[in-house]
Amino acid sequence: MIARLVGTLEDHNGGTCIIDVSGVGYEVFGPVGTIEGWATAGGEVTAHIATQVREDAFMLYGFSSKLDRTAFRSLLAVSGVGPKTALAAIDSLGVQELARAIEHDDTTALCKISGIGKKTAQRMALDLKGKLPAEFVLNSAKGAKVRLPRKPADPLPLALAQLDYGKSEIDRAIAGLQAQGLTVDAPLAERIRASLTLLSGKK
Repeated sequence: MIARLVGTLEDHNGGTCIIDVSGVGYEVFGPVGTIEGWATAGGEVTAHIATQVREDAFMLYGFSSKLDRTAFRSLLAVSGVGPKTALAAIDSLGVQELARAIEHDDTTALCKISGIGKKTAQRMALDLKGKLPAEFVLNSAKGAKVRLPRKPADPLPLALAQLDYGKSEIDRAIAGLQAQGLTVDAPLAERIRASLTLLSGKK
């Protein structure tokens, strides 16, 4: 598989470009903003490639960083999200804002992505929580950049989703657990049992 291309941007049109590497032109698809950035900068282009092999095609998707490429692959793991929609997500929000929207269950922001409806946005929030490779950066009092480690994702929402509970039911269960004092530090099995009791209406 092709993992990286280093060459010259020969032509581009929207989310498609041709990268010339030693006389061979590779057709590469990518976020529109990324390709336009390459075109504006000029000179040599380094594209981190995600290769998708289909029965009838060999597709190359290019990104300016390994971070974006990893995010693209993570998005493809969500049911209902194909390459076109994954590129639109990165183009529309960027990896950092996309990660923030997912971590905060901001389906309104996710629905602004072309091709994403409410159900797919909810599925993205459930499936990708804690999985996008974003780094949250804050400025310290002295102006230095401080990178914050990401808080581990709570596995409970995904566990309940796999039991066919919807987002509203999952939110209700989590709120009920918090009222009982069962935090994310409690054993997962205990929290699942308590959630099922809450959702079944049993005392």
